Amino acid sequence: MAKTPATPAQLPLDLDIQVERDVDGIEMGVLDNGMTYLTQRGLAAITGAARSTIQEISKEWEDNWGTDILPRGRARYFQDYLQEQGFDNHTLYLEITRNGSPYYAYPDVVCMAMIEFFAFEAQRTNDTALTNFRRLAQLGLNKFIYKALNYAPLDPWQYFNDRVTILQDSAPDGYFIVFKETTGMIVDLIRTGLPVDNRTIPDQSVGQHWARHWSDGGAGLGHNERIPFAHNFPAYYPQAKSNPQQAWAYPDSALPEFRRWFRHVYLPTKYPSYILSKHNVLKGGKAEALKLAEMYDPRKVTKR
Repeated sequence: MAKTPATPAQLPLDLDIQVERDVDGIEMGVLDNGMTYLTQRGLAAITGAARSTIQEISKEWEDNWGTDILPRGRARYFQDYLQEQGFDNHTLYLEITRNGSPYYAYPDVVCMAMIEFFAFEAQRTNDTALTNFRRLAQLGLNKFIYKALNYAPLDPWQYFNDRVTILQDSAPDGYFIVFKETTGMIVDLIRTGLPVDNRTIPDQSVGQHWARHWSDGGAGLGHNERIPFAHNFPAYYPQAKSNPQQAWAYPDSALPEFRRWFRHVYLPTKYPSYILSKHNVLKGGKAEALKLAEMYDPRKVTKR
């Protein structure tokens, strides 16, 4: 029997708008993780539909989200289309905060579903949707918005590489730092699509858990004391305002224990919770976060 769970409240995304403009009557923009979107007004313009109709479809999706079986009709169309594309958000839009107020952005996969619906599937199809579907069929909405806004995506490695440059010689002689020991994990995350920037700092999570293990778990016994060192972020990081921060360097004699703990404790038991907490900066949302969490130990991750 089909069940419809109560719709959960959506948390605003921890993202800013990189650029947004009205291009030929279509409001469009790019978030700072590179995700393209249309506003509700822009979506109405590109589909040739009334804005109230976009609102109705959005509400219909929320009301039916989580339902196993839907009758034929537009609700079923959007369910089939978006699930096939891996979209499983309980709203069709993404909520972000702009000037202290909630702001709604429809991601490109939802926009393409809407355009195709009004071009071919709606009871009253229209030429505007058909024309725009043909324009976007080869280029894709993502590239279309980038081109229209003259937007060049940031190098996904820049934030990480700049930290490597700053921190490469920061460990005192005879000591190691967590950042250097976790670069392999960070490289894996970047390759799989996590935007590693000032909002996602995986080594910070590792460092906090390791510090507790060092102090409370007895890892520090039998070793020299850990010592503070001056940790700096690149100048364009918001965290750079408090440079240099005090961080800990650990004696090299503890390196085997750190590597054992990192592989057998942190990755299977701590990392999944960390990466799931970052789902709101991922293009694929929680579904993508679950895939990233399963990279190291899928048995520790369950859909909640």
